[in-house]
Amino acid sequence: MAGELDGRRVAILAADGVERVELERPRRALDDAGARTEVVSIENGDIAARNNDLEDAGTFGVDRLVGEASVEDYDALLLPGGTVNPDKLRMEPAAVAFVRDFVQSGKPVASICHGPWNFVEADVARGRRLTSFPSIRTDLRNAGAEVVDEQVVTDGNLTTSRSPDDLPAFCERIVAEFAGQAARTGGRS
Repeated sequence: MAGELDGRRVAILAADGVERVELERPRRALDDAGARTEVVSIENGDIAARNNDLEDAGTFGVDRLVGEASVEDYDALLLPGGTVNPDKLRMEPAAVAFVRDFVQSGKPVASICHGPWNFVEADVARGRRLTSFPSIRTDLRNAGAEVVDEQVVTDGNLTTSRSPDDLPAFCERIVAEFAGQAARTGGRS
């Protein structure tokens, strides 16, 4: 619904290897609801997107370096997947700290497919009810999460989904969660 997220700023943390549809479709849903989205990454320039992890799918321009970004600059965080993207992010201390600080701030964080790997590295999965792509569920369990096989799961300020097949439900939920945060805080958090 247009206007639900007017004035809200959303960071999309991604790196080379991001699954194109997992960045593009949620970003469109957020933009259509009035949010201002920015791609935040570990390097300037463009990040290489993929289709099904294997096929080149163009690029996305980077708006800001994660080392120069602050949780206070944004109202919500989106973590798309792709297997390479979160693996690159978890090797970058500034990206790990950004995810940890965002989750601990209580602001909404949404992640899909392999994106929840970021929660493992940031040590914020413990005690949380999450879903993800099947291949990383053991990692989430080993990090202390309760892992479920559901289309979309919200636990506190974390919303997760399994795969691109779940994008319609994921997009609808993140707009609602990000808008709900605005209602709870009277605007900017």
